[in-house]
Amino acid sequence: PAPSPWLWIPTITWPDHNDLPWQLRSQFNNQLNKVDLNTLANTHTNIPKIKDGRLGAQFWAAYVPCDTQYKDAVRQTLEQIDVIHRMCQKYPEIFMFASSSQDILKAFNMNKTASLIGVEGGHSLDSSLGTLRTMYQLGVRYLTLTHSCNTPWVDNWLVDTGSEPSEHNGLSSFGKQVIAEMNRLGMLIDLAHVSEEVMNQVLTLSKAPVIFSHSSAYAVCPHKRNVPDDVLRRVNETKGIVMVNFYNDYVTCSNTAKLSDVADHFDHIKKVAGADIIGFGGDYDGVPRLPEGLEDVSKVPNLVAELLRRGWTDEEVKAALGNNLLRVMSEVEKVRNKCTHTNTHTSNLNLDALHGFMYHLESCVKKLGQVGCTRLIDWLVQW
Repeated sequence: PAPSPWLWIPTITWPDHNDLPWQLRSQFNNQLNKVDLNTLANTHTNIPKIKDGRLGAQFWAAYVPCDTQYKDAVRQTLEQIDVIHRMCQKYPEIFMFASSSQDILKAFNMNKTASLIGVEGGHSLDSSLGTLRTMYQLGVRYLTLTHSCNTPWVDNWLVDTGSEPSEHNGLSSFGKQVIAEMNRLGMLIDLAHVSEEVMNQVLTLSKAPVIFSHSSAYAVCPHKRNVPDDVLRRVNETKGIVMVNFYNDYVTCSNTAKLSDVADHFDHIKKVAGADIIGFGGDYDGVPRLPEGLEDVSKVPNLVAELLRRGWTDEEVKAALGNNLLRVMSEVEKVRNKCTHTNTHTSNLNLDALHGFMYHLESCVKKLGQVGCTRLIDWLVQW
């Protein structure tokens, strides 16, 4: 059956993760005067598709590749934050920049797409809490702790495949400071892309619920980017959310997938951990292959119809569409408000400089290897 006609009226449709800003960089070098989002044709996302998909809110990813680490990751990330702001300013009748749960509700009531920023990868911080705080001031409201590379303070998902070594056994001592500072700021902690050890450590450490901005169920597709059942249960216990990724490789562990395969992930997560921890992750404009029936953001209503056909209630679908993520964001803000009098986390500037310098020191890498250098640096920071 088609979605209930009234379902869309009181519901914020909020797919969590969209890489349109990366397309603006890779195709147009962030020159918005050379692109019209009303007619942009070779992306998963444009203004007509946003309207057809009825997107009431969207986290835009400020992503830069791992090869920027130890180079110009901070500058490039700031440029991505900038292009998101400029995109909202260029199309004020469509987008409203948002940085709080109340902003999202305000944009929804104005019939605009609330536009939020998430930074995809801890390498964008260059191991600096000052950079983290500055990005928060610029409107960043979630940080994915890693992309597909380790940072000097946290392990990524490739560790679980054996293709990269564990450098920190999860989080380093500095990584734990990052978690505490994100709680204090009111920034959502995103565990997509991290190792399973990091997932469990953060779920223990964080005072606020966490998100998986674009990850699916490991039991349905055993890809290390997906979330195991025991972690799903812990997300339920801590009132977080897992936003289902639509990328074929994470849906069926193959090059092809159908809309019904994505719905299987929703069903499994609901069965294991309940409908209150589920969201729409998407990953539009960040992946090369998407399921039949979910080819771009305009197709989101197709998944709504499929879930309703499978017996999901209107309230469960509304929760997955956006209300669950809105709840998590509100709870993160409450934790921030309780941390008002908590001291700001700082780190020794000299050691931070050494941290970056050592990674550029070829003699250290030659003598100890990258893992050895990382462990030496972690020891120095703790000392």
